[in-house]
Amino acid sequence: MTSKKGFSSTSVHGVGERDKMGSVVTPIYQTSTFFFESAEDGARCFAGESDGYIYTRLGNPTIDEFEATVAALEHGFNGIATSSGMAAVNTVYLTYLGQGDHVVCHNALYGPSRGILETAYPRFGVESTFVDTTDLKNVEQAIRPTTRLIFLETPANPTIGICDLNAISELAHRYGIKVCVDNTFCSPYLQNPLDLGADIVLHSLTKFINGHADIVGGIVVPKSQEDYKKLNYTMTNFGFNMDPHQAFLARRGLKTLGIRIDRAQQNAMKVAEYLESHAKVAWVKYPGLPSHPQFELGKRQMRGPGAMISFELKEGYEAGRKLMNHVKFCVLAVSLGGIETLIQHPASMTHSKLSKEAKEVGGITQGLVRLSIGIEEAEDIIGDLEQALEKA
Repeated sequence: MTSKKGFSSTSVHGVGERDKMGSVVTPIYQTSTFFFESAEDGARCFAGESDGYIYTRLGNPTIDEFEATVAALEHGFNGIATSSGMAAVNTVYLTYLGQGDHVVCHNALYGPSRGILETAYPRFGVESTFVDTTDLKNVEQAIRPTTRLIFLETPANPTIGICDLNAISELAHRYGIKVCVDNTFCSPYLQNPLDLGADIVLHSLTKFINGHADIVGGIVVPKSQEDYKKLNYTMTNFGFNMDPHQAFLARRGLKTLGIRIDRAQQNAMKVAEYLESHAKVAWVKYPGLPSHPQFELGKRQMRGPGAMISFELKEGYEAGRKLMNHVKFCVLAVSLGGIETLIQHPASMTHSKLSKEAKEVGGITQGLVRLSIGIEEAEDIIGDLEQALEKA
């Protein structure tokens, strides 16, 4: 599904038909079920011979319009909206991984995305390998005859490592392996993994696409109709579906995605430059800084550096804890991608359940701090960090 309009024009106006009742905004069809005109009409719907609606778990006009718009922005076949970001992740895992299968993932994967592969999926005979996928050699060495999926985040959460999607996709496809990219950190405004060779892209809608920290949701967008049918079957039968009111709020947030990210990444550049010059900061990872290890790749692959920053405090874990306890303007909270600046300490928060070895391999260092920069004035963000760093 594609759109000939510009990004923000598509995000505002969508790609479907206008509402038949004349509503400028797609209404919330807050209903569990839909009536049929006749027994014959119902039969056609269940046989897939009609576009009519049956049951909201299987399809709903509010959700459909949102799915189609995100798919157009990601240049995919169609979208599959889910109840959470993890529902989107599990829709992919359950579709492509079964008894005896193997998945290769980035080692700094979002905590629950990695954790469930380590704790739940082995019960069903699924094996996982976590490597630094910013190095193509690591990916190739991890591939087995049973590998069915390569699951990536780029930039990665929370280390901001950038993977070469073209190179990894070409490698994977030589072995007949599917590539899925969690594009949450970039959103379709800054990066389109399907254009770079990936087969599937997903988002936690909770983050940049919705952007207002008031819903939880996810979406999966495959490139092909064949993958869409498989993924949609998983979503509907496992009951991972989104609610119409969720879809309405996420659709509202999507309309301002471009202007929110423009402002946030302007702020992020100023904050990153400030942190890089601070005596208590060992290093800063931000795609907009020339010091980023994959700076040139980021410029080729992304349309902007985004709003996510990671940095390391020289004094380690205790300094991270103290910093969290002294911020006053930045909000101490998990999640990301909202209009407000959020700060968190992965070693004691989002990635605390990982083993010491997993943290070390994944680059989750003791003094690592993750910042999601919002749309406030950059001077206020920097001022708060400055006073908190003095106490760290």
